[in-house]
Amino acid sequence: MNYLLSFLIGAILGSTPTAYLLLKKSKKIDVTKAGSGNVGAMNSYEVTNSKLIGLIVFAIDALKGLLSVWLAEILFGHKFEFMMIALIGAVLGHCYSFWINFKGGRGLATAAGGALIISIPVLGIWVALWLVAYLFRRHIHFANFTATLLTGLLSFTSGDILNKYASPSAVDTMNFSILVSLMLLIILSKHIIPIKEYFSGLAKSKKGD
Repeated sequence: MNYLLSFLIGAILGSTPTAYLLLKKSKKIDVTKAGSGNVGAMNSYEVTNSKLIGLIVFAIDALKGLLSVWLAEILFGHKFEFMMIALIGAVLGHCYSFWINFKGGRGLATAAGGALIISIPVLGIWVALWLVAYLFRRHIHFANFTATLLTGLLSFTSGDILNKYASPSAVDTMNFSILVSLMLLIILSKHIIPIKEYFSGLAKSKKGD
């Protein structure tokens, strides 16, 4: 039952469509129909041309992940499984919010917020991989996809080390690897379309050459 409650705590908090509500209220813009249609910080910035709005959306989305993990810890103890399941619920709710017909953001800010409590090393690895990928291609979605995919792979190949430095650690390495990679798979699912568009654009440019 505690596993289900942890998930529901995260899902309810995560599903709150921050960007949708903020842009509707402040700019009379339906962010699900503007720009990329993504309900997150980047699209909020792009459709409003406001760095402040982009930062506010990012901060609140990150707070949703952090609060989900924190509440699970308060209610069910300092246990990785409960805290991580709450974060998975928050990321899933954010990416596929039932309040706005299962549309949502890409989950990165929400995941980062929860990772600040559970595993700063995993977050640091993701950021480092993102920087390398971005410098290689100079494309945000390519960097997002690459860093997320590689971090998921590392959660298995180096799970014993990463689990050791998680706070708290999972009961065993396999639990750690499965739960971390499950969260990252949700994030990857929201990057399939933009990464396809990216490689399609590359293919067209090569044909043009």
